[in-house]
Amino acid sequence: MSDHIYALKEIVGERYVLTEAADKEAYETPWRGEKGNAVCVVRPKNQAEISQVIGYLSTHGLSFVTQSGNTGLVGASTPDQSGEQVLLSLNRLTETIEINVANKSARVSAGVRLSTLNKIAAEYGLFFPIDLSADPCIGGMAATNTGGGRLLKYGDVRQNLLGLSVVLKDGFILKLDSALHKNNTGLDLKQIFIGTGGQSGVITECIVKLSIIPKQSVTALIVPKSDEILSKLLVACEDEFGDELSAFEGMSKNAIEAAFTHNKSNLKNGFYEAIPDYVCLIELNRSWNIKEGETSLDNALQMGLNNIIEKDASLIQDALFGHTDEHWKLRHALSEAVQNDGKMIGFDLSFERDKAIAFRSFVQKSLPENFADIKMCDFGHIGDGAIHCNFVIAEDDPRLQDAEFIENFKSWVFEKTVQDFQGSYSAEHGIGPSNQAAYEKYTPDRIKKIAYQILLD
Repeated sequence: MSDHIYALKEIVGERYVLTEAADKEAYETPWRGEKGNAVCVVRPKNQAEISQVIGYLSTHGLSFVTQSGNTGLVGASTPDQSGEQVLLSLNRLTETIEINVANKSARVSAGVRLSTLNKIAAEYGLFFPIDLSADPCIGGMAATNTGGGRLLKYGDVRQNLLGLSVVLKDGFILKLDSALHKNNTGLDLKQIFIGTGGQSGVITECIVKLSIIPKQSVTALIVPKSDEILSKLLVACEDEFGDELSAFEGMSKNAIEAAFTHNKSNLKNGFYEAIPDYVCLIELNRSWNIKEGETSLDNALQMGLNNIIEKDASLIQDALFGHTDEHWKLRHALSEAVQNDGKMIGFDLSFERDKAIAFRSFVQKSLPENFADIKMCDFGHIGDGAIHCNFVIAEDDPRLQDAEFIENFKSWVFEKTVQDFQGSYSAEHGIGPSNQAAYEKYTPDRIKKIAYQILLD
């Protein structure tokens, strides 16, 4: 392997091929999951170097895994335990950020962080409207088709991606980098690379659509009268607020309690009494400043909720109004807080919107009977039917030492999701090692064959 490492150093420079354990550790350690073991970490600086690296690796039959921002949750960018895989990091691929104000688009190198793009785009009153708790790289967002909290209004990455450039597995640079908003001149090849986790090529550059930064934004925490009416509440909010409704998020009591427990100094508990069993965060926004004679968004929110209550008193128990940043701070604190609450087994699930609520209710009732002393700490994007369904087990629970128990639990959740509620076991996190078994079990052989032919041939 030493000859190969020497060759890689010749391509990217000696200091950008990491072989020492201490230097590799940050790249081998995922946000969630088992640490990997790479033979080396290669950090090219541009598309040309990536082309040379991939061409070399492919020519010599060397296995590699591509890593973007290392914020994924399914292990797809983590090397395995063999110590034989090369880790190809894109975190130096940051040379291009070009804003086209007239076209409302940005040409961005794949290694640019979301926060960096938005900081620069903000100078022109624009932003890339994918709202996340993490700060991933743009290339990784495209490769996984990230959704986020404001998908309800702005859509996912696929709906906000105009073009991209990709390095194929033989090192060939494929440019699908048109910035046109409409282009029906044949097969839209870029779709092969969106949401497929880099199986068919490494994304090196993206052209994304930008949106106008909201000039007005307000939120409320709504306490529904029961889980069963959540779907009706969502539809009522859409009917009342129309396109101004930008988010409809759900947070369970267990998840909120974990956030307050592990973020006492950073979060304000605005609940007057006990934390409700379930809370919805709704957001309205407008891309313009308030106009003369126009109802402010604050008033529109409060009047709209009053209208909903007058039409159907069974929907809303209570509503808390306050500072938008504080509400989103709570929502974004949930993921890490739940992870610190014990041993977490996390799922990224998606359903038809009404079935998401039905699934949640089913699991709450069935969990004690099937898997006692496991706490459900769920939250997610109720507006698009997605649930981050996290389960917490006490660190000293002896069942954690039983690999069969954990696999049985995962299989139970997957089975109920896919077969009983016709959902997806991967709403926006991709496949990766964490979901590979579910993919093999629930994907028909014919579809797998077609997918492999398209992605790997």
